[in-house]
Amino acid sequence: MPDPLINTTSDIAVRPVLKRAGRVVMVAVAGGDAIGAERLAELVLTHEGIPGDRHAGFLRPADVRVPWFERNAPIHNERQVSIVSMEDLAVIAGNLGVERVEPEWLGANLAVGGVPDFSFLPRGSRLFFPSGAVLAVMGQNDPCRIAGAEVERHLIGQEGLALRFAAAAKRLRGVVATVDRPGSIRSGETFKLRVPEQWIWQG
Repeated sequence: MPDPLINTTSDIAVRPVLKRAGRVVMVAVAGGDAIGAERLAELVLTHEGIPGDRHAGFLRPADVRVPWFERNAPIHNERQVSIVSMEDLAVIAGNLGVERVEPEWLGANLAVGGVPDFSFLPRGSRLFFPSGAVLAVMGQNDPCRIAGAEVERHLIGQEGLALRFAAAAKRLRGVVATVDRPGSIRSGETFKLRVPEQWIWQG
């Protein structure tokens, strides 16, 4: 009998749906122009994102992350919510040779724990929270000097972090997500994670 994880017409290996659980360590809102975020006890989500957060909205202007669009052209906002993991932040801190990197320094709206290799969650993964809120992962969040400068600002006497941050945080900067279903997220609660079927298209 054929392997159920193999598409026999093209020999592409398909990994089945995975279900995991994690915990919410921190929630925050990033208002204004500065990258840093302010910790809250509860985060309220609407279909447009987080009210008062600079990334809220159905649309956003195209930037350097999407060079296939004309700069500042209005495009679908896939960056409503920024999520990092405490485990990945610990690795970043180790790469930089510092004691810690706090999630709010990077403008994260949500910091989670208990999910290995969180920054590698594939597009389409979904986080389900007790209130009924659901977040859909849209992709990795690329590190940049702006975030590195904020880390350096908080760690007095650690000059040069801004320049080293992008390399230290590559593929560890977490993910960006959109709101599938409104609700609220509270610090300390658990969530369920659903990772969709995965495969590598050979082209």
